[in-house]
Amino acid sequence: MTETLFLAAILIPGLIIAIVFHEVAHGWSALMLGDPTAKEQKRLSFNPLRHVDPIGTLLVPGGLALAGMPVFGWAKPVPVIKQRLNNPRFGMMAVAAAGPGMNFLLAAIGAVALGLSLSADMAAGAGDMGLLSTGLATFISINIFLALFNLLPIPPFDGSHVIEGLLPRRAAQAYERIRPLGFPLLFVLLVAVPYIFPQANIIERVVLPPVEWVMGYYFAIAEAIAGG
Repeated sequence: MTETLFLAAILIPGLIIAIVFHEVAHGWSALMLGDPTAKEQKRLSFNPLRHVDPIGTLLVPGGLALAGMPVFGWAKPVPVIKQRLNNPRFGMMAVAAAGPGMNFLLAAIGAVALGLSLSADMAAGAGDMGLLSTGLATFISINIFLALFNLLPIPPFDGSHVIEGLLPRRAAQAYERIRPLGFPLLFVLLVAVPYIFPQANIIERVVLPPVEWVMGYYFAIAEAIAGG
């Protein structure tokens, strides 16, 4: 029980910060590119309550966790009206990329802070990472996972908007027509397939390797700062 509470105390604040900053980045980039919808609907706020989706943020991940299945969820999307952007095609790409970009930036800030924290741990003669260092390492992992997961080219993830903007117009129109199939496809890949074929290990084989690869670079930054 104590270990569970300790894990929750580390995961929940980091996850809230990562999600809220991700969504606000979408809104601010849309505003800078001509669409004030998020500002008009008061979604450029760092108040987590403005971004919580009761189903996607609470019920779905909680239910999946209790069932011992891969956990995923979503926040309430920041509203963006494509037609209000100065350049809708480029604008949607930039707005979509802003969320993962913010998570990569947060991970970099976390890496610098982790390096300083590890240096303090060593100066204090601690054999293991302290609570702050452990929390910062988890924070880096959360942000990298959130960034790369959202860059998957599956609607409605951010990566689908980036791909759509890069495709020729005719191909982009065809790709946009499959957008309503995004959530069912996601459910099949992340819930149905792991449940029916647990040995498939989709998350471990497809998502985690690039996450671990990128994490290596961020932790290298932290180690360089700690050693310096």
